[in-house]
Amino acid sequence: MDREVIKQVIADQREYHPPKIFFNRSQTNIIKGFVNDPNILIVTGLRRAGKSTIQRVLQKELPESDYYFNFDDERLIHFKVQDFQVLLEIFIELFGKQSTFYFDEIQNIEGWERFIRRLYEKENKIFITGSNAKLLSKELGTHLTGRYIQFEVYPLSFKEIIQHEYPDVLTKKALSTDDIGSILHHFADYLKYGGIPEYFKFRKSEYLKDLFEGILYRDIVARYNIADERSLRELVYYFASNIGKEFSYTKLAETVGLSSPHTISKYCAYLEKCYLCFFLSRYSHSLKKQIQYNKKCYMIDPALIRTIGFRVSEDKGRLLENIVFLHLKIQGQEIYFHKNRKECDFVIRKNNRVIKAIQVTLNLSDEKVKNREIDGLIEAMETYGLQEGFIITENEQSTLKVAKFQIKIIPIWKWLLDLA
Repeated sequence: MDREVIKQVIADQREYHPPKIFFNRSQTNIIKGFVNDPNILIVTGLRRAGKSTIQRVLQKELPESDYYFNFDDERLIHFKVQDFQVLLEIFIELFGKQSTFYFDEIQNIEGWERFIRRLYEKENKIFITGSNAKLLSKELGTHLTGRYIQFEVYPLSFKEIIQHEYPDVLTKKALSTDDIGSILHHFADYLKYGGIPEYFKFRKSEYLKDLFEGILYRDIVARYNIADERSLRELVYYFASNIGKEFSYTKLAETVGLSSPHTISKYCAYLEKCYLCFFLSRYSHSLKKQIQYNKKCYMIDPALIRTIGFRVSEDKGRLLENIVFLHLKIQGQEIYFHKNRKECDFVIRKNNRVIKAIQVTLNLSDEKVKNREIDGLIEAMETYGLQEGFIITENEQSTLKVAKFQIKIIPIWKWLLDLA
């Protein structure tokens, strides 16, 4: 590849301007704790979720910051593995010898991991961001086993939004009426606008549509050479319109007009790799049964669900359920759903046993809904030997005693902010 083009890209990418509205991210401090670790630091996540901003924050604070290169640039379409040597020579030519490297979306270049291993073996410090979790994991696992630490960045959590918009409230021992009203106002915004930083700030629908098209085409269609783009698109529409509902690969193949359930399974894997969708398994002690059971789908952001999905009327309860799932996912919990005679939305497993059961519903004002949620929760508690269960609602709080079981009903905003 032409050296002058690479130099031009380096020069252009040095002209970085931080976001006008900057959100402090919880992952930044976690990653900072590893800057002196010899391992390669990998930051993965959805496109535009904030990975590059986190990397730039770290870059700014470290003594060496010049060796930065973003491979998600159309001028680099002909960049090949042999051009890494040219890039290294240009870095030294322009900035002198340094030992800290920052690479964005390096997985776009086939064979990149061999170059990274060469840098690592010369005791360089390497930061990498990427939008495809499994692709990075596969390549790093093959060539760099035991040499990297991986972090996942999700869109803004509700707590990060509150820390930005209304930080004082999290330090108060008691909340006033105004405090609660402000939190509820911000939660309504979060439910509508989600947590993708740029969209949350500017709220232009074109931004989300462009993001979705970029994920669909660049991260899936182009990367995996998918010819039937229509079926993939309809699959995503289906998931966004049926959040938290069970599906089987066979029936879904019929719905979107594909002949093979195996193709649906592959498409689902692609959607999960690029962080657009997540698939939840029904809990069983048998891994074989878990694989055979129906699954449920949740998505990366409430605003994307609204943009992509078809809804005759807003299903607010499903959006709350998706937000609870995301919160558990961000915490790194091992999540399943329970189903036997009755259902429980989420059960959390740790050290080979289920430790928590959670139901999510908009409210419990309807007696039929209340009984259904409680019955499903109690069945899960009985099944896994739990004494306490949780029902997350929009804005109800109480504690119920049912036989030997205690059920805590918690407003979602308190639960998300650790105020319950």
